[in-house]
Amino acid sequence: MLEKPEILNNNAINLAANGQYKEAIACIKRAITLDRENTTLWFNLGVTYRDFGNIKEAEKAFSQAYNLDKYNEELLETYATTCFMAKNYSHAAQLCQGGLDYNPLNHKLWNLLGVIHFNTDEKQNAAECFETAISLNPFYLDALYNLQDTYTELKNNSGAAEIAKKISELEKKNCQ
Repeated sequence: MLEKPEILNNNAINLAANGQYKEAIACIKRAITLDRENTTLWFNLGVTYRDFGNIKEAEKAFSQAYNLDKYNEELLETYATTCFMAKNYSHAAQLCQGGLDYNPLNHKLWNLLGVIHFNTDEKQNAAECFETAISLNPFYLDALYNLQDTYTELKNNSGAAEIAKKISELEKKNCQ
């Protein structure tokens, strides 16, 4: 029987969904030996490692996927988030900035860059990133919550109150 990367990948997804991460990783690694240039396989390997709790290996897999496809925004966001989780803030920021150079309208990358700045005590830069994310998507609750927290840290009480009001209005609309 001929092994196919797609079938191995699907099996790995099912294994991972059932918490069988070691088996899923083995399955994806086998698929990669058959198709080393498949971005999806590298991406799924990274996700599986991340979900298994092995952030270092996840970073390596995402790096391989990124080298194959630097313009895949979902991959870039996931890779940058994983670097952030590993406290590799400078690399996460570089990835975000590279993605924003390619697509400055990506509100999720602006938000993530803001989170990185917030965690590196660059609160004013964080606020600017969150403000940009919200200007691109006024309904993006993650960025609104982050901006509210940042304004609070910056002692911008009127700004925090204004954002709290926007959050409340959006949450009311979402409940209707």
